[in-house]
Amino acid sequence: MTYTGDVSPGGPADVRELPNLTITKLAVDEKMANNCYLLTCRETDVQVLIDAADDSASLLELCGSRLDAVLTTHQHWDHHRALADVVAATGAPVSAGAPDADAITEQTGVAITARLQHGDVIPVGRCSLEVIALAGHTPGSVALLYDDPDGHPHLFTGDSLFPGGVGSTFGDAQAFATLIEEVETKVFDRLPDETWFYPGHGKDGQLGNERPHLAEWRERGW
Repeated sequence: MTYTGDVSPGGPADVRELPNLTITKLAVDEKMANNCYLLTCRETDVQVLIDAADDSASLLELCGSRLDAVLTTHQHWDHHRALADVVAATGAPVSAGAPDADAITEQTGVAITARLQHGDVIPVGRCSLEVIALAGHTPGSVALLYDDPDGHPHLFTGDSLFPGGVGSTFGDAQAFATLIEEVETKVFDRLPDETWFYPGHGKDGQLGNERPHLAEWRERGW
């Protein structure tokens, strides 16, 4: 089956098989339609979950008998509602952007094992993810880059980048200015058009489809 990334809450996961890494995308919660991503190293079976957003039963079924880490993209409540249950069941350590870490612990009761900084590298078995800090949607939002040595890059953007624009900054002009600058310089100025990105809600995208609209996004202010 060809991966499309089109998933809906209550529906099946979509699976992308890369040479060294398997990406499994699952949508949870009818109202918020959050995306959760399970990354599995094909050589070692190490598994990392990006955003334990909701529906811990489905996430634990997806992970099976092994979960090596949970990565939380940012502090907003809809991205970590299942975090406490998943950690209690698996003992997996939790990583999050340093500026958001305390807020996540306050909201979930879960201690953050690793406070991520821009440029940190997170091992996923024989594979690795690079942390790209993208302040604006929240102070500690992070994107996670898998630069496939056998293909194009794959970027998990949380709520910082979607097809059609950057994430919401809730009417805060300064926060928008920060976010659009971070996304332009750290994502679009660095990564090629074929980069596939996976947001925290909705459909995936490719940077090449969004790049022509950056000036338009700046002009409209959201």
